[in-house]
Amino acid sequence: MSPGFQRALATLARFNDAHPWSHNDAYAALVLHHARRVRAAGGTEALDVGCGTGNLVRRLAGVFPAATGIEPDASTAAQARRTTADLTNVRILTQPFNELQGNRYDLITFVAVLHHLPLKATLEKTRELLRPGGRLVVVGISREAPADLPWSIASMVLNPIVGIAKHPRRSHTIPAHMTAPTAMAEESFEEIALAAEHTLPGARLRRSLFWRYTLCWKAPGSPWPAIATAEVPNSRSSGWRRRS
Repeated sequence: MSPGFQRALATLARFNDAHPWSHNDAYAALVLHHARRVRAAGGTEALDVGCGTGNLVRRLAGVFPAATGIEPDASTAAQARRTTADLTNVRILTQPFNELQGNRYDLITFVAVLHHLPLKATLEKTRELLRPGGRLVVVGISREAPADLPWSIASMVLNPIVGIAKHPRRSHTIPAHMTAPTAMAEESFEEIALAAEHTLPGARLRRSLFWRYTLCWKAPGSPWPAIATAEVPNSRSSGWRRRS
């Protein structure tokens, strides 16, 4: 990498830091699309795994009679409780996901969370916790690989544009909802797709913008409608579409 290119990347990084926005926000419409379909089919309970400061679980509470957020980081969970303090149909749990017992859910979401957890065991636990006909929606982060390059380039171009549109004024602090603990992804998109193929037959995975992929799966055992494709604008199919 040339010194000039390194300087350009550093300048871009400083600009992005001055106009921060959560890439997960680009996928709120996708998650809520599935939430409304599940609710329309009779679903009553949603679980947001790794709920962070509670923004998504608050929105899910507007769709379902009951919404649960699980957040193992105590300080972040405390912020989630403050975010949802005025809602009587929300509970925030502080425990590891693999210890969750005693309930099943109609919708389970992981937004920028799955890479924090053991992949295969987490997918198996999710399958166990979903009610028949329930849905899993993942907005995930994978380890960068050469096949991700087109999406990465597009994201690098669009990221500062979205940032300045959302936050025209320079910011000197990180927004509260972006302060949850982070981790680097270990599995590539292909590795995640293979794990899903074995554990969640019929799961649909797509690479998408802002260094994210999406995974949607409908649990068997119910006459609910099949999952409809819903993507953020300008995302493209990766070609991975697994069927049972």
